[in-house]
Amino acid sequence: MPVNNNVTRLLKSRKISFSAHELPAEKLGAQETARLLNVPVEQVFKTLVVIRSMGKPILAVIPGSRSLDLKALAEALHEKKVFFPTERQAEQLTGLQAGGISPLALINKGFDTIIDESARKYTEIHVSGGQRGLNIRLPVTSLSDLTRAHFAPICAVEASLP
Repeated sequence: MPVNNNVTRLLKSRKISFSAHELPAEKLGAQETARLLNVPVEQVFKTLVVIRSMGKPILAVIPGSRSLDLKALAEALHEKKVFFPTERQAEQLTGLQAGGISPLALINKGFDTIIDESARKYTEIHVSGGQRGLNIRLPVTSLSDLTRAHFAPICAVEASLP
């Protein structure tokens, strides 16, 4: 039976093309999610909650294979500094479990959403469906339009091998 939650209902109501993928309902990393979906890990995006000194938290959407550069994110937001909350704080701020935090589940909740510019390389990417065990594949443009996201280079520079 296909999963039906607020995210899938929203996407259907907006007539957005997407596919929902059920996964084990435990907290999976991007590597494991990519393996189960048989897609490149660079196409599985994770949503990280970041806080600023004042104002609503930020949702940073980055490839599962990369890490967030807090300095680059702060610069993109014209903030002096941004910080990672604890996992518990992130869950309290969003009302979602870690591993199921999704920008699609937090639309109209006042979060600024920033998507790493590498997402533009793809027509579609995978993101959490707002609960553990649910992954959504949808067009990058639909994700950015729905969440009113901005694109910026917010990932840490990958170390090059000698």
